[in-house]
Amino acid sequence: MHLSNQALGAIMLALQESLMVQTDIVPILKGFELVDGGEDGLIVKNPPTIRVSNDEKVNDEDLKSLVE
Repeated sequence: MHLSNQALGAIMLALQESLMVQTDIVPILKGFELVDGGEDGLIVKNPPTIRVSNDEKVNDEDLKSLVE
């Protein structure tokens, strides 16, 4: 079994969150609810979210950089 791209993204978000607020990443990772996504690999049902403090709207360029 392997991690899906979504699960890898969830791990990267957890790392970014823990670095931004200077907290331990372990509780975040232990809280992940994993499901078998078949050929895609493991999927995280409850990925972390990142909170930002500015009011700028997300534009098309922002979205493109997320999928590249």
